[in-house]
Amino acid sequence: MSEASIIRQHLIDPQICIRCNTCEATCPVSAITHDSRNYVVDPHKCNLCMACVPPCPTGSIDNWRDMPSTRAYTLDEQFSWDELPAEWSAEQLAAGGFAATQAGAAAPAAPVPAVDPAGEPWRASGFGATLPPWSAAHPYTQLYGPKAPQPFLSATVTGNHRVTEVGREYDTHHIVLDFGTTPFPVLEGQSLGIIPPGVDASGRPHHPRQYSVASPRNGERPGYNNLSLTIKRVLEDHDGKPVRGVASNYMCDLKVGDKVQVTGPFGASFLMPNHPRSSLVMICTGTGSAPMRAMTEWRRRLRASGKFEGGKLLLFFGARSREELPYFGPLQGLPKDFIDINLAFSRVAGQPKRHVQDLMRERAADLAGLLQDPDAYFYVCGLKAMEEGVVLALREVALQAGLDWEQVGAALKRDARLHLETY
Repeated sequence: MSEASIIRQHLIDPQICIRCNTCEATCPVSAITHDSRNYVVDPHKCNLCMACVPPCPTGSIDNWRDMPSTRAYTLDEQFSWDELPAEWSAEQLAAGGFAATQAGAAAPAAPVPAVDPAGEPWRASGFGATLPPWSAAHPYTQLYGPKAPQPFLSATVTGNHRVTEVGREYDTHHIVLDFGTTPFPVLEGQSLGIIPPGVDASGRPHHPRQYSVASPRNGERPGYNNLSLTIKRVLEDHDGKPVRGVASNYMCDLKVGDKVQVTGPFGASFLMPNHPRSSLVMICTGTGSAPMRAMTEWRRRLRASGKFEGGKLLLFFGARSREELPYFGPLQGLPKDFIDINLAFSRVAGQPKRHVQDLMRERAADLAGLLQDPDAYFYVCGLKAMEEGVVLALREVALQAGLDWEQVGAALKRDARLHLETY
């Protein structure tokens, strides 16, 4: 058989993957999908564009195999894996009549999305930066995990507080974890993995679940080796039937003194700038508020110290109702000259639906100025469904201000000023 019968198959390492959905959301050809256990790549759709590789917080996406095209791993095979299969050696390929491709052959870089004739973005996620702001602090990543010297770090629960009013369909908690004397350094915007105890329906141990850190770099309680998470569990499905997520239910039921297994930290791009006078535009829904809370609190502590001159803080925060908005009470106590808060509620009786992108259009004049400010950074976190609307709103703001969106969008990505983290 000829050398053309060999493909370079793209695979995801199930041992390292934390099921954050970044790869599936980023893939421009919809080659990545998932089930309740694994994320997998369709060899018939993948074009090796590499768009999914830089945003992956764990490196699990960066795995490749020289495979005979007739023996490429199917989706069903990939769904069944607990670990990657061994690579075919050059001898094995040769014995089957195949010639291996050059190891490490470069794949084409993913293009910055263009604007089509109708004026719509090629793909919203394509505008998201894959590098951190130039002044961001250095992040530590993957100190604990399957491929690290230690598979996990044990943390102790020191707090578990409900942060939404009691509801039938939802239940959101603020959970504080303490690491004792063992270092677990995190920055605002990073995440960690929680390993639920027990096994799944197939009798296999649960994989880690990803949660964004909700506290600043010096801890939920300053000076202590701790951090906080914002975790929502859904209590009912769309048909009103009771439902319990494995990890979120486990976490929300934890008591003070309980121990949990933690992996990570993860994330090296969704980080805040550290240089003076830099501004933050934070756009989030639900528990996507976790990294925004961390960034806001770090800026608040810097301001209180008198040692940092910060720029504007502009928050667009969406939920179905006020009762379902995490941290509603504490948000009301923040000084108006410190942060500009805009709240959108989509399910309030007797009122029209409002989403974060609606509020962004209302604040177009302010956002247009920030789009042109090289020291202004935009952060989007929440449900995947919001991503397209938010980027379209930014595009509309730019066009209304007479700006060239193709240039603005490309600059936001190039200069690491627009960060998207949706799930």
